[in-house]
Amino acid sequence: MWIIGLCIVAVLVVYLTYWLNKWSNPKCNGVLPPGSMGLPLIGETLQLIVRSDSLDLHAFIKKRAQRYGPIFRTSLVGRPVVLSTDLEFNHYIVKQEGSLVEMWYLDTFAKFLGMEGENRMSALGNVHKYIRSITLNHLGADAVKEKLLPQMEEIVNKALQTWSSQPSVDMRDAASKMLLDFSARIFFSYDAEKLLQLKLSEKFANTLGCFMSFPLNIPGTTYHKCLKSQKEALSMLRKIVKEKITSPEKRSENLLDQAIDDMEKEKFLSEDFIVKLLFAILFASFETSVSVLLALKLLAEHPAALQELTDEHEAILKNRENPNSVLTWDEYKSMTFTFQVINEVLRMGNVSPGLLRKALKDIEFKGYTVPAGWAIMLVNSALQVNPNTFKDPLAFNPRRWKDLDPLVVSKNFMPFGGGIRLCSGAEYIKAFMATFLHVLVTKYRWTNVKGGTIARTPALEFIDGLQTKFFVKNN
Repeated sequence: MWIIGLCIVAVLVVYLTYWLNKWSNPKCNGVLPPGSMGLPLIGETLQLIVRSDSLDLHAFIKKRAQRYGPIFRTSLVGRPVVLSTDLEFNHYIVKQEGSLVEMWYLDTFAKFLGMEGENRMSALGNVHKYIRSITLNHLGADAVKEKLLPQMEEIVNKALQTWSSQPSVDMRDAASKMLLDFSARIFFSYDAEKLLQLKLSEKFANTLGCFMSFPLNIPGTTYHKCLKSQKEALSMLRKIVKEKITSPEKRSENLLDQAIDDMEKEKFLSEDFIVKLLFAILFASFETSVSVLLALKLLAEHPAALQELTDEHEAILKNRENPNSVLTWDEYKSMTFTFQVINEVLRMGNVSPGLLRKALKDIEFKGYTVPAGWAIMLVNSALQVNPNTFKDPLAFNPRRWKDLDPLVVSKNFMPFGGGIRLCSGAEYIKAFMATFLHVLVTKYRWTNVKGGTIARTPALEFIDGLQTKFFVKNN
């Protein structure tokens, strides 16, 4: 019997050795980028989600780029991935969508947003064209110019009036609610009171952990909690969509109403698709709250920049015939220093860890081969903190944008993605931030009294929130 036992052990050892070797050295028709696949199945996920308390590039990415070079391989949540901090490779990949690569999400986040399999909203062709068209129609520059700007000012005024009447405000919660309230108003005409009853902002806040969590749907796990919150949020949105479909007399010209009207001519549009589309767009808007918090933190810590910003906006008021009139498009476009501040906030605080793509074919670049089926993470945040492009990159210096070459900026600054996937809500996000800063510095003072600790996990977050006190200015 002991001979049989030894044989079984020997077979197991041989099999495990073969399996571990196969895991560590994936099959490739060329030369794989250098790197490590980490532990079987787990890969190096745990190292990536360890908190890094800095605005700098996440320690996992920075250390491996220093060790292996700007293009390296790893394994995350059970998937082989090539990470790139290489400028040329990143620009090459974003231009190859539909031929060499396609948009991709980590499995957990794809399922979470309903983007897996045939229902994946990242599909090319008519689906992508439609999504881009409808979002540009309601969030693009024309929409901001013609109707959204005064609405933004209205909701920011209302929010700041409320915040200034309180001893202090948890800005992580307050900013996300402000953005969600406004998005819900323009997407499906829901007011703040209805949203408060639904507690939709709480559901979105509970979903952020899905970015890098393991797809283990077991009670107690982060993924299980995320799915529960997602299910509740989708259920709320489904009720809203059904209400609109069954009550055509309540329709207006918002995004949801247009999507419902388009169901007759677009075959892929279904009730379920519209629900998930709403969820994805609201989620993207919700994430913008981190940029608002970062602006409050950095401006409070840099009084010279705050004074220059204040001077620019007070000059706008002085140049008006009526100081109490609403913000105009021409005034918005004249905010030179404001845009420098926004660019600097977005450069330092890129929320997303990177752009994700999936190789459709073997990709050869600089002597390396990315096998078909592998994921590719383009770490553009690395370009935005590169000291060769941005001197002293971890210093908040809005003035740097005055002298930067526009061509250099276009290649190294991509907070809204790139290629055909350039975010169609980019103007909307910048306009909201500019409007928020306009109202803030002309009517209020503030001090950050607690919190403000920044971390990357690898997405940017305020781990202890930001407790802020607002004061009405005495003009």
